Amino acid sequence: MLRDEKAIVVFSGGQDSTTCLFWALKNFKEVETVTFDYNQRHSLEIECAKNIASELGVRHHILDMSLLNQLAPNALTRSDIEVTDGGEGELPSTFVPGRNLLFLTFAGVLARQIGAKHLITGVCETDFSGYPDCRDVFIKSLNVTLNLSMDDQFVIHTPLMWLNKAETWALADELEAFEYVREKTLTCYNGIIADGCGECPACKLRQKGLEEYIEVRKER
Repeated sequence: MLRDEKAIVVFSGGQDSTTCLFWALKNFKEVETVTFDYNQRHSLEIECAKNIASELGVRHHILDMSLLNQLAPNALTRSDIEVTDGGEGELPSTFVPGRNLLFLTFAGVLARQIGAKHLITGVCETDFSGYPDCRDVFIKSLNVTLNLSMDDQFVIHTPLMWLNKAETWALADELEAFEYVREKTLTCYNGIIADGCGECPACKLRQKGLEEYIEVRKER
């Protein structure tokens, strides 16, 4: 464990990043969070992140990334673009090119200013939508680049990288945060907290994992 170290969590207020926040609080002496405002479809995401950070007593930074909205129009930044799954090898309409590259880079700059050596993100290569910037190889590459760019020794942690959604629920339960994550987080592309709309791709993935985990828990 790294109880004597400081960490910063890239935080959206969703299921994955909130689970990562609880993981960080268990594993590090001091934890801060950073949320990025890129004029995303639902400003409620930022409010949700702010509320969770406040409830958990964690310092919360909000950084303006509105340029990303101009450069990468997609279903998460434009209300007139429909949320769709990717088909025939195409990425979903919710893919924001460069998002994790920019988020983790700016999180690294912030980490240097606050004296944190550890960056935590909820990206996952198991249950994901094919986003290239959620892959383990990308994270490892960026970790090297961050360290070279600032002549520092950051470590990017990805607690969910090899977990499916059911296993992510299991981790939240192990961290004694199952009910909190279920009731307080915002995963839904339509901006509905907790179990969401039930219809968008994010809600379907979350609900499928939840149902699978509840079945496993019943069998214990």
